[in-house]
Amino acid sequence: MLELSDVLDARDRVSETSRHTPLEYSHTYSSMTGAEVFLKLETFQRTGAFKIRGATNRIATLTPKQKSAGVVTASAGNHAQGVALAATRVGVDSKIVMPEHAPISKVKATRNYGAEVVLDGTDYDEATERAHEIERQEARTYVHAFDDEMVMAGQGTIGLEIVEDCPDVDTVVVPIGGGGLISGIATAINEQKPDARVIGVQAEGASSAASSLEKGERVSLDGVDTIADGIATRTIGERTFEHIREHVDEVVTVSDPEIAVAMVYLLERSKVVVEGAAAVTLAALLFEKFQFDENETIVPVLSGGNIDLNTLTNVIVRGLVETGRYLRIRTVLADQPGALEQLLDIFTAHRANIYAIHHDRTSRDVEMSDTEVEIDLEMRGPDHVDAFLTDLREAGYEVDVLV
Repeated sequence: MLELSDVLDARDRVSETSRHTPLEYSHTYSSMTGAEVFLKLETFQRTGAFKIRGATNRIATLTPKQKSAGVVTASAGNHAQGVALAATRVGVDSKIVMPEHAPISKVKATRNYGAEVVLDGTDYDEATERAHEIERQEARTYVHAFDDEMVMAGQGTIGLEIVEDCPDVDTVVVPIGGGGLISGIATAINEQKPDARVIGVQAEGASSAASSLEKGERVSLDGVDTIADGIATRTIGERTFEHIREHVDEVVTVSDPEIAVAMVYLLERSKVVVEGAAAVTLAALLFEKFQFDENETIVPVLSGGNIDLNTLTNVIVRGLVETGRYLRIRTVLADQPGALEQLLDIFTAHRANIYAIHHDRTSRDVEMSDTEVEIDLEMRGPDHVDAFLTDLREAGYEVDVLV
């Protein structure tokens, strides 16, 4: 099992490559939850995510022969960038297999850090199969994304920084994909602050750790489906499973809509861009997925900020919908002058701002004497939406809420 001494040794190896990232108190989330909330901002790490720590520590421990042969790995994006940069800095050739639908921004960044990128497979697990083929064919060393003690130890340096910067920490909340991050952090926290809790968080659509703990053995999911692509793994590692059982107090899950809301809050209130995998920790806190006391000191680890802009656009819209600030409706009007104006009078009374309107008198779904209208609206919250829809329906309009 990984020990604190391994994490301390890793800190010496990674100190020149990785950054000691900020730990910032949040008035916003402290006020919302009643806890004392400090955000661990790995979003400001080199390569934009925590993975550089573990990759650097693993590559630093390679033998000269292994360094000469080069390394290979599989990754959805962040580990890819970490391995690419860590290998390039010490002159080691790296080849990275990424899923075919990996975010474009992460593929480009990995190549820019000096790695050869191979796109193969529909998800992390299929990419892993291809990477192991390359490992055998080219005699490269496989740098596992999570199930490796040296990788775990590198990630655990985050735990050292949390205790150093926040010695009164009560609870640390950590994302779980394959389990390397939480294994390292939990080891560092437990041995320095044995009374502190470590809470793991997964997306509901990729809940292999939660399912494994429930069954008492590692579970492999048939597939994964979540906006949190950085933690979308079908199973956790053999080594990480044992560390999670030993050191982690609780594992909870959050839904994609809850993740989207957390991402929007971080963007709007904290001015921090995070990927879905990072936002799960704040989502678990905001939606009270675990119990905590008033004034408890809680540190959600925001593990990375490498999100594709197209994905971010979709997430923002979903987050606005979930918080009652964006609404799309459809209704039917009589196809005659003044009908639209009468409808818009209700909009004006509620100060509902129109983003877009589509007026279709050719739709087959309505009578020839009617016209179908779809309208996108800016709203001010759930209460505003409810009052607005109530008035529309009381005025005789049949309204379908589209988003």
